This record gives sequence, structure tokens and C-alpha cells, in this order.
Amino acid sequence: MKVLAPFLLLLAALIATTYLDPPLPRADLVILERSDCFTLDPQRMSYQHEIRRGATIYEGLVALNPQDCSIKPGVAERWETSGDGLMWTFHLRHNAKWSNGDAVTSRDFLYAWRRATLPETAADYSGFFFEIEGAEEFFQWRVKELADFAARAKESSPTLADAQALWDATEQRFRDTVGIRAADDFTIEVRLRRPLPYFLDLCAFAPFSPVHRASVETWTHLDPASGRMEQSHGWTKPGFLVTNGPYVPTVWRYKRDMRLVKNPYYWDEARVHAKTIEVRVIENPNTQVLAFGAGGVDWVPDVGPEYKTEMLAQRRLYEARHAVAIGAARDRGAELDETIRVLPPPTDGERRDIRALNAYGTDFFSFNCRPTTTNGAVNPFADAAVRRAFAMAADKQALIDRVTRLGERVATTLVPPGSIRGYPLVEGLPFDTTRARAELATAGWIDRDNDGFVDDANGNRFPTVDLLYSTASPRYQNLALALRDMWRRELGVPVEVRGKDAKLYKEDVKKGNFSIARGGWYGDYGDPSTFLELQRSTDGNNDRGYKNPAFDAMLDAAQSEKDPAVRLEKLAECERFLFTEEVPLLPICSYVTVYMYDPSRLEGIRDHPRLEQHFDELKRVDAAASEGAR
Repeated sequence: MKVLAPFLLLLAALIATTYLDPPLPRADLVILERSDCFTLDPQRMSYQHEIRRGATIYEGLVALNPQDCSIKPGVAERWETSGDGLMWTFHLRHNAKWSNGDAVTSRDFLYAWRRATLPETAADYSGFFFEIEGAEEFFQWRVKELADFAARAKESSPTLADAQALWDATEQRFRDTVGIRAADDFTIEVRLRRPLPYFLDLCAFAPFSPVHRASVETWTHLDPASGRMEQSHGWTKPGFLVTNGPYVPTVWRYKRDMRLVKNPYYWDEARVHAKTIEVRVIENPNTQVLAFGAGGVDWVPDVGPEYKTEMLAQRRLYEARHAVAIGAARDRGAELDETIRVLPPPTDGERRDIRALNAYGTDFFSFNCRPTTTNGAVNPFADAAVRRAFAMAADKQALIDRVTRLGERVATTLVPPGSIRGYPLVEGLPFDTTRARAELATAGWIDRDNDGFVDDANGNRFPTVDLLYSTASPRYQNLALALRDMWRRELGVPVEVRGKDAKLYKEDVKKGNFSIARGGWYGDYGDPSTFLELQRSTDGNNDRGYKNPAFDAMLDAAQSEKDPAVRLEKLAECERFLFTEEVPLLPICSYVTVYMYDPSRLEGIRDHPRLEQHFDELKRVDAAASEGAR
């Protein structure tokens, strides 16, 4: 392991910190992130670490229980829905407060959700709010009105009064047409455009959090030239930011650290463990590991170095030595961390402070399902039989054992197993080279002249497969090279790999300029549709160009089913159809996320695949028994 350069980087960083700014006192909990938050505006949050921070400083109507991702009360202490599933009524607790002592009211939610449906705020998850009746139409109306305003501005100079008139009309339009209403200060009614069984899960998502209206409006103004409501981000800075969650940011030194302090006005403040949390940013993954090893760090949520595979092997050695005790505890229903916490410390060559956890995402390769390629040639992957052949010729277990080496679970479908309560286990196609070659023959591709390559009935060799990957990670290249060799060997097809930097790779994928392209997806909410909708003909993330009216109809029938259990069964049939018949993409494995933490020193990490870790539930424990854990 080459550690000298990372060590020097760490030393330089420590020196710079010492001389440029006085260090903050040691927080009760110290967490290392690889990148900083781009925003603390909940409506604009997008990245996983931002969403995690959002759940730390804000609280929505409801929240997710980290143990099993069931719904639990948040600001709303109770709620009910109409028989048709369209109307939801939330009753807010009267003791929910902002960090300045103001009451959290239904109007704070209404204001925040209106922000999310304005084109001025448009962010990655604004579309989730379009499930509210009239919200999408309101968004499009505002877009058109702003465009008309800009067109008029070219002919005559608009005034602030003109912009104010448009804003007044916008507020009235929202009140009249969008299905959100504050019945009183502590009751909010939401009407959906269609029944949405996972609506509560969306309400637990950080972008659905409330914001403190008075604070936000201090930093907003109407632009008379464009008619837009311009929003500065000053209100999200410590000293100005008012939050309603367990913690309040008091220091934020961008790309360095953030200090979170327990919110004394939080309604459930008694259950919040750590009084202070420091989130440090160290971009270099090697330096992160060194910082953790030096002590003073409690949790690294995303371990990045390539040598993490060797570190995980040391973890497996430790678990193997205690396999009997771990197995017995598992049979009793104990969580793994509970068991590890009371076991003897590791010996030489072992470690227990690193762990790979199953995540709510799937690594895959996309087939280009369009009828023709970008140069106008007939695309062989438009034939589902060809896609099935390539899927069954991929030895995924070998890819995991020899390429990724993180112990992931083989995936034959898209929804990670065990991640959604009540969802049936769905099996896709197995690894079977005999069946793979038979499928290819069914599609008309056979090695007719015994030269090692398959041809069509006219003697034309199978077109060279353009296997596209992003150069952002060695993992993608290594997987592509291994698949190339498997398909050349098992199917007799020519395959060439092509690596591009992330931006150019994305452009080629969107244009359909590939035969097979590396991909992946993490679910946004706790329902199979967050994965299955990717294959809908009209979905913006359907990079495969897969279009099948029969599948769209199956998905529509499942989504309109009112019985929750029957609905999940129908969605499982959709997934079974996709991955035993159609195969628009090749699932490789369920993702894992690698954490560094010592379970004898840190309690509260949960292992549900959605990895919903709540900072307020984390607790550092000083235990002599943890000495030598590395």
C-alpha cells in the first residue's frame, strides 16, 4: 500500500488548518465526507450527502425509521387519506419549533412546496411535486408567463410594478389551481392528481422539508427586467439559517468543515444523542483513511481507495474467526453491529472498522434498444433475443469475485432484494452460456463457417459491439474489459471497449451513440416504481431507447391498482417481464456502500439497504474494549 504521498497531503492539510484558522474544539461526533454540500436549501438538494444533511437540519411532515424505512411521524403527529387515495390531511404537532423559537406551521410547508414548483427554483427533484394536483400545470403556466414578460421587455422597459403584478397573479394562480391548502396553522391538505401509494415516502424526502419563510424572503427580490423572483442563497449560511430539525449549522467553512449544534427548540430534543457534530471534508480518499486511522474520526460514510477490497478481506477474516458467534446472534435476530461490539478485538491481519453494506442501487449495462444505430445501420440489439443472449453469457459472479471484489450480491433484476417491504423476490435470467448461444441462434446469428464469429443468413458477421464506459472510475473500465472477453469467448461476437470522460460519456448515452453502455441507478423513494419507471417509453432517464406499449400498459395497470399488496404483485410481474423477456439492460450487482467506523465506539449505524442514517441517532461510546480494533 503506497501511503507516503497521502500522508504528506494530510500533514500539509493539518499545517494549513493550524496556521490559517484556529481549530474548533472536538465535537461529540466527527464525520468525514468526500465532498461538501452545494446547498443547504432543501428544495434544491440533490446529492446523497446533501439529502443526509437535509434530514439532520430539517424535518418534514413525516420521517423514515432507519431500521426498516417504515414511516414515522415528523412535524405531522397524525394524518389521514380519503378512500380514493387523492386527498391527504396532515395534523401538525403544536410543539414543533424553528431554531429561533417560532412555531412550525402549515404555511411554512405551503410556502416551501410552492417554491419547489416555481421555475425560478427548479431543481432535480421539482418533478416529484408534480404529483400534486395542478402543480405541473402551474409550473408550465409560470414558464410561459415569464417568457411572455421577457418578450414584452424587448419592446418596452418593464417596471417593478409590472413584475409585482405578474407575481401577484402567480400567487393567486397557485392558490386557485394547486392542490395544497393550509386549513389552519396546524392543518395542511394536499390533493394529488392520482393515487400515490408512496406519497408519504416522498413527504419524508429532504426536498419536501419546510423552510422559514421570513428568513428566505429576506434574501429574495423581484427582478423588473425579467419578472423572475430572484433568490439569493444568503439565508442558507450559518448565522442566518433557521432550521426545524435536530441540529443547526453554526460554522460552515466550504470544502473544509461544518459544525452542527443540537437545536434546543427541536420538539424531540431529548432523544438527540450528540450535542455537537463536526462534518469534515477531505476529498482525497487515501487521506480520509489515514485521518480515520489517526483517531478522532468516528465515521467515514464513503470509503474510496481501491485498496478497500484488501481492507474488506481483513474484515471477512475477522468475521470468519467468529462465524459461530455471529451466526448464533443472527438466529436470535441480533444486528451484526451488536454482535461485533462484544466480540474480542481483531488480531494481526484482521479488522472490524470497515464494512460493506448493501445499498439501494443497482450497477448495470444498458442495451441500445433503438431500431437503428446513430449511423443508420440496423441495430441487432433491437431484438430481445440478442439482449437475452448477451445477458445469459455474462458471468456476474466472476465479475464480483475478480473485478469489483466488494462482495456485492449478483443482480438479475433492477430492484435490490429486501429493500422494499412486501415486494416479492423477482428472478431474472441466469448465467447459462448454452441458452445464450441458443438465443443468439434464434435471432439468426450462427457461426456458419466455423471461423469463431457468428454470421447472419447472408454471411454478414455480427456488427462490432461498441461497449461504452465512463473513465470516471477504474471499476467501469475493468467491468467493460471483462464483459468484452466473456462475450467474445462465449458468443463469438466482436466487441470493442470505448472509454470517455464523464461529460462526453453522458452525451453519447443520451444520443444513443453506443451498443452497450455502462449505467447505474439508486432509488429515490421506497417503491419499485423508482426503478421500473426508468423503462417507460416516455421516461427522461430511459437512455436505452426501450419502447414497448405492452410494458407501459402493464406499468399503468400496476400503478392504478388500489390494493397495496396486489399492486406490488403487479409491479413484480412488470419486473419479471422486463428481465426474463425484454432485458433492456443487463443488471450486474446490487451496489454496496463501504463505511469505516468501529462498532464498539459508534452506535446507531443501520444496515437497511436504503442506508437511512440519522445523525441524531448516532452515539459515540468510549469503550476500552475497542482498543486495537484496527
